[in-house]
Amino acid sequence: MVAKPTLSKIWQRHIADSAQLLALCDTPSASQPWLDLGSGAGFPGVVIAAMKPDMPVVLVESRKRRVEWLSRAVSLMGLENCRIEGTRLENVEVFDAGVISARAFAPLDRLLALSARFSTRSTCWVLPKGRSAAQEVSELPKNRRAMFHVEQSHTDSEAGIIVGRGKWSAKA
Repeated sequence: MVAKPTLSKIWQRHIADSAQLLALCDTPSASQPWLDLGSGAGFPGVVIAAMKPDMPVVLVESRKRRVEWLSRAVSLMGLENCRIEGTRLENVEVFDAGVISARAFAPLDRLLALSARFSTRSTCWVLPKGRSAAQEVSELPKNRRAMFHVEQSHTDSEAGIIVGRGKWSAKA
């Protein structure tokens, strides 16, 4: 589920890396779900659900083996606030997301286009992007760049996290 070389650093590379996203979103609303795209092994979605049991978390993962893994993990951890959508994002019924996160999901422009229908004026975007964060923001249309900025990761000195707030629309 995660790259073999990262197993010896699982706490820092995956768990703490996921947990740091909470601090970048003010206080997420308990009424609007945290939407995690391409949840894979559960990072950051399962970590967020465990840390914030009063907040609904929706994990979107289309790969069957990973959906099975997420289902087992969520069940074993007793995460009643966590729902798994085992399908492509395009097939998920629309709802207003309080937070949208994605770790290694898609290039920023594609990620924003695919998830725009879940965003509202108050949606917080937290998108760990590694070394490509600043570059991906700079490639957005000029009139849309101001919506986002890059925060330094606390767990990886070479990584950036794209943070933004608001409703994304292809029309700007």
